[in-house]
Amino acid sequence: MRHSKVAVTGAMIASVAVALAGCGANAEGEGDAESLLIYTARAEPISDYVVEQFEEAYPQYQGKVEVLTMGAAEIPERVRAEQSNPQASLWWGGTQQALSLGAADGLLEEWTDASFADDLDPMFRDPDNKWFAEYQLPQVIVYNNEVLDASSAPQDWDDLIDPQWRDKIVIRDVAASGGMRSIWDAMILRHSPDGSDPQPGYDYLAALDANTVNYAADPSDLYLQLSRQSGVVSLWNLQDTLIQIEQNNMPFDFLVPASGTPVLVDGLGIVADGPNTEGAKLFAEFLYDSELRTTLAEEYFQIPVTEIASQPAWLADLNIVPLDVDWAIAAEHEAAWVDYWLNNIKNK
Repeated sequence: MRHSKVAVTGAMIASVAVALAGCGANAEGEGDAESLLIYTARAEPISDYVVEQFEEAYPQYQGKVEVLTMGAAEIPERVRAEQSNPQASLWWGGTQQALSLGAADGLLEEWTDASFADDLDPMFRDPDNKWFAEYQLPQVIVYNNEVLDASSAPQDWDDLIDPQWRDKIVIRDVAASGGMRSIWDAMILRHSPDGSDPQPGYDYLAALDANTVNYAADPSDLYLQLSRQSGVVSLWNLQDTLIQIEQNNMPFDFLVPASGTPVLVDGLGIVADGPNTEGAKLFAEFLYDSELRTTLAEEYFQIPVTEIASQPAWLADLNIVPLDVDWAIAAEHEAAWVDYWLNNIKNK
């Protein structure tokens, strides 16, 4: 695993300690910190790296941070199921839609004194301070570059439903994936911006289903099927696609859909009444350190929502046209839309 160490300065640690003083965050001595359970949708190389850096900065948490990785859409289900007896303290990774619903349902705790909050544009934070964006996540068309190139791969959303792609598309199982749910939301809202008539969007998704050879169980299965050419085209997020290309040497390349693409807000929140709220806040504060954010942009292809020390070349050269999506409408209807797709479209 390729790691660059983040230089953790005394000033950085002191600033976090001040921000959390009201919560008693550094009252515990080294070795006395409570264990911290985090539910995350982050790819394991990212979560492993961040936890390693966090434990170096805060030795009292050495070996005490447990990360449970699951699909972004599975986190709110688990937190909701455990609401009467929360097990995790931090919800790390999820779409704006999922986090907003979690906040409305009382799953997330209000946090009014987060030191990084004022650095976030209002569009990147909950108005009641229950969730905060960490980075932006564009969705792209991914293809196997041993079979296709930039000229022969699908160029836009409507190209994907052309009969020439019958049985050539593999897609991550939608229900468990926050990113895939968001793409489905965007395809419905592309045809009905206010969400009042989802049928044209359903028709599009039915045509896409007809071209889909398989729904991969998880990201690893998706990468395996795409690399083995079970399908040669997919839809996936830019960050994980670049990690597979640059770090894992997968035979992939990508195109940004010509008409625009949904750009998700991926964020975090403190689980309401979690067992270690102080530790969760300390970890969240650490995530917004400028040096860490720079490393995550350079090596793990994240598009930050706060200023970073320097912009990597890949980000400076990126040309993303955001698709106009009302994420509040998406949040309101997403569960019903995905349920309809599962029961009436998938594999029909």
